[in-house]
Amino acid sequence: MAEEVLVFGAWGSPFSRRVEMALKLKGIEYKYIEEDITNKSPSLLKYNPVHKKIPVLVHNGKPVAESLVILEYIDETWKDSPILSKDPSERANARFWAKFIDEKCLPAIFKACWGEEKEHEKALEEATELLQFLENELKEKRYFGGETVGLLDIAANIIGYWLGVFEEASGTELLTREKFPKLCNWANEFVSVSAIKENLPPREKLIAYLRNRFGVGTASKYTRHL
Repeated sequence: MAEEVLVFGAWGSPFSRRVEMALKLKGIEYKYIEEDITNKSPSLLKYNPVHKKIPVLVHNGKPVAESLVILEYIDETWKDSPILSKDPSERANARFWAKFIDEKCLPAIFKACWGEEKEHEKALEEATELLQFLENELKEKRYFGGETVGLLDIAANIIGYWLGVFEEASGTELLTREKFPKLCNWANEFVSVSAIKENLPPREKLIAYLRNRFGVGTASKYTRHL
């Protein structure tokens, strides 16, 4: 009997795109269901009644919510092309930095791009400091996962693609080659992988969406005019 794999997501969300990236890397066929985050479907509310948000993976009728939890579920369910190391220390390290990106980096980046004008310089400083930790973590590796894309690379899709879009949409400058040469090289490598490239939202469409939703950003007066 064929497996049924459904992904409930939103086209511009880095979180639901993570799920698709992992499934593509594994060669798993799935059906994608686009959700309107302002008018959530009964199916989404049924499968994720606690948080009521995307992404949700439904595998043979069983739902799994939260992007990082879903990534681990995918890796444990489909063993080919692993995205987590077998080494417990390396697995723990990947989980630590993935959580760091979601809980520390993303809020700081968003604040630097669209936060209060009076706090802009401080927010930029904080985001730069956090990105430096990721720069250091890359060391001399091609990817965070080593020679192949792993869970942490997928979790860092926010840095590898969305951050550049945030910068352009808001007029902020954060991820420069001068400050972050390793992260910039990694980002170029990451978005060149076919399974990743196929699951990136159209850049111009995403920029237009962000400007429409959040405005140009308080940063533009400090940096370039858009």
